[in-house]
Amino acid sequence: MSMLSRTLACALGLAVAAPGAALAVEYYKWTAVTLPASSGASCGNGTPARIFVNRTPLTTKTLVYFEGGGACWNQAGCTGQGKLTEVASNPNGVSEKYFSEANLAAFGQATPLITRIPLLGKIQTQSWNMVYVPYCTGDVHTGNSTQVYNDLDPAKPTVYYHRGYLNGKATAQWMADNLPRPEQLLVSGSSAGGVGSTANYGWLRLIVNPKKSALVADSGPLFPAPQAGTPDRYPSLPLQNRVRSLWGVDRPDGIATELITMYPDAGDVSDLSTLNTGLPKVFPNDRFGYMSFQEDGIFSAFSYTSFYPEIAALSGKEKDKALNVLWRKDLNNWVLQLRTASSNTGFYLPLWRPFLKSHTLVTMDFTGTGIEEQGIKSVVQFYDNVLDTSKPVMRAIEYDQQSDFKRVLAVNPLQWLVALFEGFFL
Repeated sequence: MSMLSRTLACALGLAVAAPGAALAVEYYKWTAVTLPASSGASCGNGTPARIFVNRTPLTTKTLVYFEGGGACWNQAGCTGQGKLTEVASNPNGVSEKYFSEANLAAFGQATPLITRIPLLGKIQTQSWNMVYVPYCTGDVHTGNSTQVYNDLDPAKPTVYYHRGYLNGKATAQWMADNLPRPEQLLVSGSSAGGVGSTANYGWLRLIVNPKKSALVADSGPLFPAPQAGTPDRYPSLPLQNRVRSLWGVDRPDGIATELITMYPDAGDVSDLSTLNTGLPKVFPNDRFGYMSFQEDGIFSAFSYTSFYPEIAALSGKEKDKALNVLWRKDLNNWVLQLRTASSNTGFYLPLWRPFLKSHTLVTMDFTGTGIEEQGIKSVVQFYDNVLDTSKPVMRAIEYDQQSDFKRVLAVNPLQWLVALFEGFFL
């Protein structure tokens, strides 16, 4: 069947199934959807939460992509006072024109995952339906709480709505009500969106009910941090202890508690990283992939700087080195955990690229994301592998700790240009 014939057939099918619906749907265009306030969905400042949808009539395959950005647990961070890595993203909310404004949407669109024209790298999701979930709740898409922050200005307290979980759940419900059942669903996201894609996967999977489903979380690892552990062994524990109650993650109607109550095999509320191995048990026919750079200097700064004064007192290369010591310890704990997961769980850990201090593998383009010693040219092969149910899930770590720093021509020159200036805003 030709592309024209397929398009006409899909359009006719829509018209027959729901008269008038075909005229209301816009294809190949980002369309704003305001999530209903009755669902509890909201941005941190109380304004409406929105998602953006880009449809095609040629397939029911669907990508859900969670936007990255910073988080907050104090008044300055939640009101956007500081560098991008120190504050909550979109403190003023998300407008209906979000995709045409100079903000994280433009930055997020730089990922080839959600572009129709493969100028910066080709990947199969470019022909899929796309659902883009902006980040405006300061809680890595996991919250269900309302907090009052007054540590910066006690006379002018800030009421802040951590609603990331409710936004994710409302997104899933909208998809179930308004999009065809996907023959294949991919849930993904970078940085905070990597955390959000993992944490929200269970409810998306249950509500949308795709025929096949997969998760690929980019550079937003849920590191092991058991409540009975110590920061010396689990460096992310102080961060997780700080935010789990503020964001409402483990309250009775929190993102982890609700899923684990329904499916005890999904994990343990006292250690949210157990979702990494629990989700593959709950959904044994799905595929799961987790990835990060070994030299990630952004997520490590987010994870440790505010909780380790000895690191906060450092600067420059000394600080980067100290951060990476803790990061490598967390990475090792994570890999050990993932190795115990079901065979439907993979991971991908290249070493380094210059862009964003080696944070995120799919922002801007895919160059510099290969594991050359294993013949892997880029992270695209990992995505393709996770989506291909006929092959074992890839588990790949780059053990060569030198060559990436010497491949100066292996990345897009734009990465080097951004790297020259990123210190001013990160």
